[in-house]
Amino acid sequence: MISFLLSILALVLGYVLYGKFVDHVFGPDPFRKTPAIEKQDGVDFIPLPTWKVFMIQFLNIAGTGPIFGAIMGAKFGPASYLWIVLGCIFAGAVHDYMCGMMSVRHGGAGLPDLVGDYLGHRTKNVMLVFSIILLLLVGTVFVYSPALILGDIAGDGTRGSIMMWVGIIFAYYLIATLLPIDKLIGRIYPVFAVALLFMAAALMVCLFIKWPTLPELWDGLGGWSEKAGVKNQPIFPCLFITIACGAISGFHATQSPLMARCIQNEKLGRPVFYGSMITEGLVALIWAAVSSWFFFSGGAAEVGSDLSAAAPAVVTKVSKSWLGLLGGILAIMGVVAAPITSGDTAFRSARLIIADFVGLLQKDIHKRLAIAIPLFAASAVLLWYNIADANGFNVIWRYFGWSNQTLAVFMLWTATVYLYRTKGARWYLITLLPALFMTSVCVTFILVDKIGLGLPQSLAPLIGVVTFAISSFLFYFWRIKNR
Repeated sequence: MISFLLSILALVLGYVLYGKFVDHVFGPDPFRKTPAIEKQDGVDFIPLPTWKVFMIQFLNIAGTGPIFGAIMGAKFGPASYLWIVLGCIFAGAVHDYMCGMMSVRHGGAGLPDLVGDYLGHRTKNVMLVFSIILLLLVGTVFVYSPALILGDIAGDGTRGSIMMWVGIIFAYYLIATLLPIDKLIGRIYPVFAVALLFMAAALMVCLFIKWPTLPELWDGLGGWSEKAGVKNQPIFPCLFITIACGAISGFHATQSPLMARCIQNEKLGRPVFYGSMITEGLVALIWAAVSSWFFFSGGAAEVGSDLSAAAPAVVTKVSKSWLGLLGGILAIMGVVAAPITSGDTAFRSARLIIADFVGLLQKDIHKRLAIAIPLFAASAVLLWYNIADANGFNVIWRYFGWSNQTLAVFMLWTATVYLYRTKGARWYLITLLPALFMTSVCVTFILVDKIGLGLPQSLAPLIGVVTFAISSFLFYFWRIKNR
């Protein structure tokens, strides 16, 4: 528990100290009009209260990643704490802040437009396709995972029960994608946020009461995954792909522009963008601690499960055992709210990205439908494969994890070029270093994992070092060329 408590303290200090430093580097202007003021359209560009913008941003980015990802990442032992804390403070929160604030400065521009402005038109086209594919994967994954939990609560977890919830969630997504952001999302997200925060707070209280014996950092970082039944998945690069949303996630770069269109003052960027990511890191830390108890301290047997339990099963078992029936249901609903409230904005982001690319204004409902219907049709095809194939969900999740982190790489490089051009004086290091590291992670993973080239795992460290070196050289060459 000591490592867990130190990790919480580190996250809080990270927001207070490093978050303030990053905000200083960017230099928000409280007198500059934001897109919410200049471009009000009653649909997507709408000034919203700060507390509501924070809640929506937090729920937008807090999908199943900080919960399911932390549960699966906890199998790597105390290393999960280090990655959540360091990744969140120095990579994820910086990533979200830079994306959100750059979007504010560029009229509420989406990720592909930001990438195009700083990495070139060709890269923009690649990012456009990449973003749409990722958002479709997110929407599909975040339909199926909450349907599994709801099916287990309301029924017996049969295919029919799951399909019923899939249909309900899918219908909600369509409505939320089409309606103005303040009509549905702006009203129900605060309720969902309370459920999610209740879940995290309740589990933390239970941790303090139970005070279980958990693996500590000084117990060593290696060998834990084998104890949890995970084979052929070394910490590098697998941990950094498995725990995404709780540390750094490219999906957030598609969500932050949504709130960049609703924020009323640039000075609010730090609490909204940087603060939301730190809050998500706290949720991930809590679930990592709970899962460490589950996998390494006899928790699985205590709640009547085993080490092979999937992440949704861990959520259900632990919540009901620790919080009782009513508290367990409330906690589980918080877990369900997280992916649902990310899935609907995933489709919304996809609609806006496509609309910006083709130049189709979204004020009229028929123009929104013209983009939304093909999106949902494509997601339905992926969803059918996901349900029809017993291993479909696992395959889609792995591709989602890699594409998610790869998207973060593009955003970090975009922010690096932006800082180099506008700030200079080596301030770009705050995004360059995480960009180099995540580039190494993503290249290594796709080369050694079975969904990629499947090269020997023993080559992972070498591939990572070489990728880091080549990326550093290419940036240095680009800097000399553009000095």
